[in-house]
Amino acid sequence: MKPKPLPRLKLMGFNNLTKTLTFNIYDVCYTETAEEQMAYLGYIDEMYSAARLTDILSNVANIIGANILNIARQDYQPQGASVTILISEEPIAAGQLSNSTRPGPMPDTVAAHLDKSHITVHTYPESHPENGISTFRADIDVSTCGRISPLKALNYLIHSFDSDIVTLDYRVRGFTRDVEGRKLFIDHKINSIQNYLVQETRDRYQMIDVNVFQENIFHTKMMLKDFDLNNYLFNKDKHDIAPREQVRLESLLRREMAEIFYGKNLRRGLS
Repeated sequence: MKPKPLPRLKLMGFNNLTKTLTFNIYDVCYTETAEEQMAYLGYIDEMYSAARLTDILSNVANIIGANILNIARQDYQPQGASVTILISEEPIAAGQLSNSTRPGPMPDTVAAHLDKSHITVHTYPESHPENGISTFRADIDVSTCGRISPLKALNYLIHSFDSDIVTLDYRVRGFTRDVEGRKLFIDHKINSIQNYLVQETRDRYQMIDVNVFQENIFHTKMMLKDFDLNNYLFNKDKHDIAPREQVRLESLLRREMAEIFYGKNLRRGLS
């Protein structure tokens, strides 16, 4: 059950709460040869270049309501990219932005203005030296000060990347005061990050929550439920692969995803 929204808070001055959303997005792929690994890394560098990541993060600023102050971006050799956007708060018209517990927009419905603290992304493509598994990881941090929660950007970010596994951390830090001087350590009700995801996303992913409510710490892990081998082969079709090899590759890929999801190495034979 979704929590009821808090009544409109009357604060003493500026809202000093800091809300930080940090998450990792993983894309897993099978690249059989060294040439395929290099081609995959080239594809990732093109798909998630610093220029495209800047566009994605600028849209995040639009969603949460932010005024962009500065953008720094860099493509790295041999691969990877980073983008940092500094943002600041500006006056918000009444009713223009909402901190209610409901999902934010999807990529095809982004429409807003700009606003607050910082947004960063760093990418980490890598390949296993022996088994042909290549993994792309994007680390994203959205930190805001004031009324608006970065959770509103979740749906857009998850659907802007090929997200096989997602790990999410949301933390509210500091305190602000109401007009009577009482400290407020959170300004909105939340019992799960999942409440900010659209039903389509919740249906697609297996999810686990680990929350520490008394510390305003919320953690959610997500892994795709459905598995189609074709989605994990680079420049190959599963119908061109022998059935026994298909089974081996599926087991290999599922094991990789499970190890990332559970955060530990699994014993042989498990997937």
